[in-house]
Amino acid sequence: MKYLVLIAVLVIAYMVWRGNRIERGGGAAPGARGPGRDKGPQEMIACAACGVHLPRTDAVAGSNGVLYCSQEHRLSAGA
Repeated sequence: MKYLVLIAVLVIAYMVWRGNRIERGGGAAPGARGPGRDKGPQEMIACAACGVHLPRTDAVAGSNGVLYCSQEHRLSAGA
């Protein structure tokens, strides 16, 4: 009886693990991800106000081309 319970628990754990892999895209073929995914690394920049690193596509540009991590930091710098 205890072996039957052990097998049932293992089967359920495997099904949960496999389901999570499929939802995250781990079960899909390489290159079959959605069109919104970038291929390759992104350029990282540092915020001029606080120094945090973030992708260039997420940065907020000031009036003189300086890049910030958020609108609040851009406004506090007076740009």
